[in-house]
Amino acid sequence: MTTALNLHEEVASALRDGHPVVALESTILSHGLPAGRNLDVARRLEGVVRDGGAVPATIAVLDGRVVVGLSPAELERVCAPDAGLDKLSLRDLGPAVGLGRSGATTVASTSALAAAAGIGMFATGGLGGVHVGAAQSWDVSADLGVLAKVPTVVVCSGVKSVLDIPATLEVLETNSVPVLGYRTGDFPAFYLRSSGHQVGWRVDDPKQAAAVIDAHRAYADSGVLLANPIPEASEMDKELHDRLLAEGLALVEAQGVHGADVTPVLLEHFHTASGGVSIDANEALVLNNAKLATEVAVALA
Repeated sequence: MTTALNLHEEVASALRDGHPVVALESTILSHGLPAGRNLDVARRLEGVVRDGGAVPATIAVLDGRVVVGLSPAELERVCAPDAGLDKLSLRDLGPAVGLGRSGATTVASTSALAAAAGIGMFATGGLGGVHVGAAQSWDVSADLGVLAKVPTVVVCSGVKSVLDIPATLEVLETNSVPVLGYRTGDFPAFYLRSSGHQVGWRVDDPKQAAAVIDAHRAYADSGVLLANPIPEASEMDKELHDRLLAEGLALVEAQGVHGADVTPVLLEHFHTASGGVSIDANEALVLNNAKLATEVAVALA
């Protein structure tokens, strides 16, 4: 699959020389943050990785080319208000490439492309999961299935509280994906530091995380989920969170929104109704995840 990837020379050189590389997704930039702020966050994410001693590899599909490691101009293109990028999960990569389209990669597609490029570490905001009512709708994020098959480490702040968190953790267990809590025994819920559900294992520093990841790779081909809670100072007030969530779910039901369209509608409601609090939280947690991913990648290298 590497023949179908276009690696930035800096990324290719780092991989050849055994230097740490951290993959970054593009959907959070094109679909998760407002124009203007997304480019600032994109640059800061790459800066956090560089400052920590690794090479950033933001991934996207541009004009039918899978690009691993965007140039400054390509990063600006992804973040442009009129970019019109498709949202590409793993199932969408073939059509997008075959039809010469441009799109931003999700957790599922970024994880798979990172693994194909030889990048074992990926920092993102939140993981997709099992939706409430999935027993009837079968609505389960592709992120979980991809983690079962690729050896990428995904550093994230858990999953959003709108999801069925116990079911999500159960699917990860079924697919032999270890869930590590970073300095916590509680699985985080994106804007909140704790979902109220326990993780199977806890690690307290990057070297411990690296040791677990290295050992896991000796026995299994699945990925690893490193759950890193949002910084305490940036955690959303629980009362505000619960009110916004209830309003967002009512909005989704009233509009008849289903499947992959649910999360964008909920996020937009959080962004607009919180007066920007949720955007600040989103930014803080993804930057924190990039920092941790870099520290673990350096420890692994």
